[in-house]
This record gives sequence, structure tokens and C-alpha cells, in this order.
Amino acid sequence: QVQLVESGGGLVQPGGSLRLSCTASGLIFSINAMGWYRQAPGKQRELVARIISGGSTNYSDSVKGRFTISRDNAKDTVYLQMNSLKPEDTAVYYCAATIRPTSRDRVEFKYWGQGTQVTVSS
Repeated sequence: QVQLVESGGGLVQPGGSLRLSCTASGLIFSINAMGWYRQAPGKQRELVARIISGGSTNYSDSVKGRFTISRDNAKDTVYLQMNSLKPEDTAVYYCAATIRPTSRDRVEFKYWGQGTQVTVSS
């Protein structure tokens, strides 16, 4: 069983910053991609940022230049540094990871965290 536990959400004023963290634990042989998604009320879940095991990243256009994704492979942890936050960044942020549980598994599985609320408001 794999668990993803997020932390770091909260209430922040426009222009402020937050840092989200997500740590994977459990049966893990290798982690390929790790990423952050978000879902605002009445909207579909969307990709915010993603980082693969080699370090390559991609971001949604709406957060480029403001958010930075990074990972610590030794800790199975991914971070999302969010700067210059806007009210439209308000959403539940979900961590996701593509994991190969054991060396015998030939496929990877995508796991999700429980979500953490980020609210940007004055």
C-alpha cells in the first residue's frame, strides 16, 4: 500500500507565498513522475506542475514563472513553491505520484494524496 501525505496549505493574501510538501510512503520500488494538481469549486481537476525522476519539469501556463516544483528523491518528497499567489489560485491541491511498488511489477500505478486547501484572499 502506498500513501501520499500533503502539507502546507492554508490562507494567504494575494501576492503572498506558500510551500506545499508531499511525501510518499509504503511499498515503493521506484517513483517516476510526481506532480501537483488542483481543483477549484465547479471546475475540473487540472495539472499544475509535474516533475519526472530525471528532473525535467512542466507547468501549466497559468503558473509559469510563479510556481516552482522540486523533489527530494532520497525522501520520496515533492514540493511546490508558490509565489505571487492570486485569488484564482484558490483550490484544493492534490499530490500525485506514478510508482512502481516492487521490482516484480512491470507497470506503474498512479496514487493520489488526500488534498490540501489553498485559499488566496484578502
